[in-house]
Amino acid sequence: MKLSDFDFDLPEELIATRPASPRSSARLLVAQQDRITDARVTDLLQWIAPGDRLVLNDTKVIPARLSGQRHRDSAQGPVSARIEVTLLEPQADGCWAALLKPLKKIKPGEVVRFGDRLSAELVEVVDGQGRLRFNLVGEDFDAALAEAGAMPLPPYIAAKRAADEQDKTDYQTVWARSSGAVAAPTASLHFDEALLTALAARGVDFTYVTLHVGAGTFLPVKVEDVTTHKMHAEWGQVTKQAAAEIAATKAAGKRVIPVGTTALRLIESAARDSGAIAPWEGETDIFIYPGFTFHVTDALMTNFHLPKSTLLMLVSALMGQERMRRVYAHAVTERYRFFSYGDASLLIP
Repeated sequence: MKLSDFDFDLPEELIATRPASPRSSARLLVAQQDRITDARVTDLLQWIAPGDRLVLNDTKVIPARLSGQRHRDSAQGPVSARIEVTLLEPQADGCWAALLKPLKKIKPGEVVRFGDRLSAELVEVVDGQGRLRFNLVGEDFDAALAEAGAMPLPPYIAAKRAADEQDKTDYQTVWARSSGAVAAPTASLHFDEALLTALAARGVDFTYVTLHVGAGTFLPVKVEDVTTHKMHAEWGQVTKQAAAEIAATKAAGKRVIPVGTTALRLIESAARDSGAIAPWEGETDIFIYPGFTFHVTDALMTNFHLPKSTLLMLVSALMGQERMRRVYAHAVTERYRFFSYGDASLLIP
């Protein structure tokens, strides 16, 4: 398989920079058998049956983008430099891995101040990433970060506009509870309380799992032979209760439908060893491309993905490459909105 097999032409004006409002009013492309149906997310009840189980990623996006000042005394007197920071992940020693721009403007031992309450010392630089030690921890850190930070919008949105206060609501699921992601599980952004209530009334079941989505989700594939691509690792957890709920649904002959590729990658990681879902916790770098054997997933709700991306390879593994080419060609022709703030698809193999 070549990287070029997963390319397609996408008009730039189809890249969404704001979500639909209300959330569940977004469009929904349903691909089932050889049919493509144009619908709305509110129409999900037509395709999700009583006893089916939606698997939801409850990770919470942190406001990981920070803008601060580095101050230094020089021979010419006090000087300062603006430093942009994107937090990547917390580390065992309490430091944070982060991207710093411009990295050449700061040295280990220097401090960046992000306002009155929050500051961080650059401990070291490893492989182009900084390790930062903040002056606050725990709930104090969370509160200060909420004040000083901005939502880490994907590069293709950030290039068009800056993050604002509205993004702190828009770029977060209504069930987010486990802090640690620096990117949203975007298929889940289409759900609001009204839709969840309607699905529950229909007899649809819900299971929550956690996968902290990392900034690596936006890294491009740089190898032409896609099978040699190395995925970034992300921390996830499938609890004993979650595994039991999913197993019970499979045993009853009902469908397990992850909402988003993050939930899918996690439950398939948890079934990797035995072929059946089991409790699981750790870092996963699972790479799903055509030829992959799915053990748990019966269908998938997901947004429309970047050309040449690992996520396009994932949906092609689930549905078949030629079928996904037809789905995406239809989405472009019918002017669906793409990527994180865009419309959704329900893919039923």
